Amino acid sequence: MTTRAEPGDDQSDPGLSAIMSERRRLINLGYRLLGSLADAEDVVQETYARWYAMSAREQQAIESPGAWLMTVAGRICLNLLGSARARRETYVGDWIPEPLPEPTEWTTGGSGAGGTDPADRVTLDESVTMAFLVVLEAMTPAERVAFVLHDVFRYPFGEVAEIVGRTPAACRQLASSARRRIRTAQSPAGPSAGQAGIVRQFRTAWEAQDIDALISLLDPDAVATADGGGLAVTHLHPIVGSERIARAYAEIARVSGDRTTFLECTVNGLPGLVTQQDGNLSTVFAFEIAGDRIRHVWAVRNPEKLRPWRIG
Repeated sequence: MTTRAEPGDDQSDPGLSAIMSERRRLINLGYRLLGSLADAEDVVQETYARWYAMSAREQQAIESPGAWLMTVAGRICLNLLGSARARRETYVGDWIPEPLPEPTEWTTGGSGAGGTDPADRVTLDESVTMAFLVVLEAMTPAERVAFVLHDVFRYPFGEVAEIVGRTPAACRQLASSARRRIRTAQSPAGPSAGQAGIVRQFRTAWEAQDIDALISLLDPDAVATADGGGLAVTHLHPIVGSERIARAYAEIARVSGDRTTFLECTVNGLPGLVTQQDGNLSTVFAFEIAGDRIRHVWAVRNPEKLRPWRIG
């Protein structure tokens, strides 16, 4: 990849500069590509390990350590995505991307040329919603990497090509295919405040075990998906249809009784819920809302995916 000098790069100590200024962006890239903060952190560690495996002379010969680190991280993620599909075939139940609490490090400074196809790019906030990450999961590894690097991180296709191992024209086609998937799968979302109101109504109806109210808040073809990873009890297959979801969730509230507390929170940048059982966080809920109805509910119970919430 052609490297460019970036603001803040300290050429007298490029390794230190890379650590200080690029780790946040590397985490952002890894999370969007892999759907897991833990995996993203592993990618960052491996990326820095490769940096420090070079001699000081080799490091100093790199014009922009930040660009070099992003290139290496992108290639590591591409390799991991190729093996992730096989691993998830043995996963117990559905695999849902790891939910994150109130964002603190989701914004990036961008890295590629700033003027390429601005109309095609999603915003950084959109690129971390659960609905967006779920669509990314359905893409091929090459589609996902090309799309995220170009549309989210603003890398020109010439540089994306060097990471993906395809021609710039092929990468342009990959990103275009990914955009079509996004447009097909996602419905226009309303303002965040409106979504918060719907989630609040859902919480109230759920606590009251009001099946009719729950049905009225759900799209008739709504889907509820849960992820326990074999480590927490949950439904193994998606529940489809507003009435089936309402009855299932009302039963959950009935069985858990006074042991469960429902709390409103921000999940991947949008209004969501968490539940606590006996004071311990047990589930994080993310929602996709189209108009004034809930289209999809994602319930993450796998304790290994709830680490950021417990730390926070």
